[in-house]
Amino acid sequence: MSDNTQHAAIDLEWANLLSPQRRTVLRGGGLVAALAASGLAGSVLAQDGAVKRAKDVKPAATGKSPWGEHTDTAPTPRPVSVRPGEETLPSKPRAYTDIESYHAHIYFDEDSYQKAALIRKWAAERFQIELGDWNLEPRGPHVTPSFYFGFTNDLLPVIVPWLQLNSLGLTILIHPNTDDPRADHLYYALWVNRSQPVNGYAMKKPGPGEPRVEQIFVNTRPTVKIETSHA
Repeated sequence: MSDNTQHAAIDLEWANLLSPQRRTVLRGGGLVAALAASGLAGSVLAQDGAVKRAKDVKPAATGKSPWGEHTDTAPTPRPVSVRPGEETLPSKPRAYTDIESYHAHIYFDEDSYQKAALIRKWAAERFQIELGDWNLEPRGPHVTPSFYFGFTNDLLPVIVPWLQLNSLGLTILIHPNTDDPRADHLYYALWVNRSQPVNGYAMKKPGPGEPRVEQIFVNTRPTVKIETSHA
């Protein structure tokens, strides 16, 4: 008998041995032990389990998808410019005097809200700022709970390093206020610690009758002198 004929005979024998009708016999008899020793028992039972699972699979729902049919063949549209009004490279840099003020957004969660409360208290005690309310749920472009305070440009050289050293590990977004709030949040931002997503895609420039730049109205009265390392 040639090698090919011998191999074909062996394959046929195993095919007959492992047929569904004979698997019941294998489970109850000594052949399972023999198959286990040869490493084939797991394969046999796995195949049998796969057949059973296939019978348990529910058929696909009938009806039409709300997305339509053959969506895989739909063309890929080009999204609108991510920076409205800047579809081409600018011819010159923006003037830094376009920045009229700043916001600092302090992000927190249910495990770190006490740290946020401490930063809020410290800032109000030391700086003339516009202190906003607590946002215990995502609000505007901010996807996590937060609070913010606004401050004037002259405080930037003090507040940025102060927040860097007193963030208590929280994520803080510092952004300027110009006439492009979307770019302010997405492209002109500074981050203390880790950055996180900001959903500013729908933000638009001020409309007719609205202030060109968001205004800052100071509502705190500092009572504590800012700590320095100088004597």
